[in-house]
Amino acid sequence: MSAAGATEVDIAIVGGGMVGASLALALAGTRQRVLLVEAVVPDSSRQPSFDERTTALGNGSRRVFETLGVWPHLAAQATPVREIRVSDAGHAGAARLSAAEQGLEALGYVVPNRAIGRALWQQLAAQPALAIRNPAQVTEMRLERDGAQLLIGAAAGGGAPEDGERVIARVVVAADGAQSLVRAAAGIGAELEDYEQVAVVVHVATDLPAAGIAYERFTPTGPLAVLPLADGRYTVVWTLAPQRAREVCALGDAAFGAALQHDFGWRIGRIVQVGARAAYPLRLSRAERMVGERAVLVGNAAQSLHPVAGQGFNLGLRDAALLAELLAAAPDPGAPAVLEDYERRRASDRRGMIGFTDGLVRLFASGRPGVAAARNLGLALFDVAPGAKRALSRVSWGFGEEAPRLLRGLPVAR
Repeated sequence: MSAAGATEVDIAIVGGGMVGASLALALAGTRQRVLLVEAVVPDSSRQPSFDERTTALGNGSRRVFETLGVWPHLAAQATPVREIRVSDAGHAGAARLSAAEQGLEALGYVVPNRAIGRALWQQLAAQPALAIRNPAQVTEMRLERDGAQLLIGAAAGGGAPEDGERVIARVVVAADGAQSLVRAAAGIGAELEDYEQVAVVVHVATDLPAAGIAYERFTPTGPLAVLPLADGRYTVVWTLAPQRAREVCALGDAAFGAALQHDFGWRIGRIVQVGARAAYPLRLSRAERMVGERAVLVGNAAQSLHPVAGQGFNLGLRDAALLAELLAAAPDPGAPAVLEDYERRRASDRRGMIGFTDGLVRLFASGRPGVAAARNLGLALFDVAPGAKRALSRVSWGFGEEAPRLLRGLPVAR
C-alpha cells in the first residue's frame, strides 16, 4: 500500500495516555518506525489520562518503568504501600497483607496520574526517532489486508495541517480508551456491563498522617479504598450508588468529611480537610477480540476494569509490554500471525484479571447471610494462610505463563 505524499510508518499508536505512551516509549529504540497520535496536550487540564486520580503501580509495573527509564522521574512522588488492610463493614472478617512478611520493599506504589504522564512524555520528548502528532486526531481510517490508511487532522490547539496528514501504517494500535474509535473502525465489538456504581475520588488530610498503609473496606454500597500519598494525605476511592454519589458530591466539605468518616471509620484518624471531588461511573468493558485487520487493542480499549483491586493500568501495561516485544521483532508488525500470537499470549492474564476483579465486586456486593458468612470466613482463613498471601502479593505480575521481557528488566529488542 502506498500513497503519494503520505507519511509512511510501521506502527501508528492512537492514544498517548499512560498505556499508549508506555508502548511508544518501549518501541522508540527499535527498528520500527513509530508514530504516536494524541488529541490533548499532556499538561492540559482537559487531559483525562493525567488528571487528579492516582494509580496503584504493582511491582511488575515498577519493573517496566525502571526498564524504560521512567522510574527515576517518579520515585519521589511514588508512595510505597507497606501494608494492606482489608475489612468487611458490619462483619468481623478482616485480613492484613504485609510487604515485610513477603520479603518485599513494598506491595506496590501509589503515584499521581499527572506525575506518570509528565514522566512518560519527558522520556518521549527525548526520542528523536519517534514521530509525535500532538494535539492531533485521527479523522479517517481504512484498514485493509496489506496495511492501514489514516488521515490525521488538527485537534484543539493545532498540531496537524488543517487539510490533514495522510499516513500509511502496517498496523494501528488502539490505545484510545474504553470508547475506542479505532476499535469501532476495526469492527470489533465490546461487551459492556454497568455496575450501577460511581467512584467518588477525593484527597483528604487527617490528624494522623499516612504511614504506608492502604485500606480496602467493603461496604454495602461498594468498596471504599483509602491509599497513602507522599505528602501525608490519603486518596480515597469511594464507591456509591449513582444517586448517593450525586448527593455526597453536592455536600459541603465538612458534611462530606463526616459522611466519609461514617462509612469508613476512624482507622486513619479524624478527617480534617477535604479536597475537590470527581465522580466516575464504573463499568466493565471487554472487547470481543483484541486484534482485527491491521489493528490491535491495548489497555482500556481492550478491557476496562472496576478499580476494586487497582489492577486496570497494571493489566494494560502488560498488554503494552508484550505487544512491544512482538512488534519490535516482526518484519511485518501487522501480519495476522503476529497479532494472533499477541492475542493468544495475553488471553490467560486478561481472563484471569477480569475474573478476579469482577468476582471481588460480586462477592462483596452480596448481602445474603450465607454469602456474607462464607466471605468473612474466607477473610479469616486468608489472614492465616501464607501461601494465599504470597499469591496475592504477586497479582500485579499477572496471570500469564511467561512474563514479557520488560517485566524481566530486559529491553523489548533482543
